[in-house]
Amino acid sequence: GSSTGVRPDLQKRARRILGTLDQAQTLRDMSYPGLGLHPLHGTPKRYAIYVNGPWRITFEFVDSDAWRVDLEQYH
Repeated sequence: GSSTGVRPDLQKRARRILGTLDQAQTLRDMSYPGLGLHPLHGTPKRYAIYVNGPWRITFEFVDSDAWRVDLEQYH
């Protein structure tokens, strides 16, 4: 995807997280200290990973793939 519109201070960490998420086969693969992986409330089941401040990468995890991946400020 494109980094157009993403703040420069978020880009490096977000790219690193997205690369790790792309390689993950299970949610456990994303359980690194500092990522703050946690489930979100609601349906469909979504998860969030800490990027910086109020910014999170949110996603669904289906089988061994991440779907509907977003960078959002949700706090």
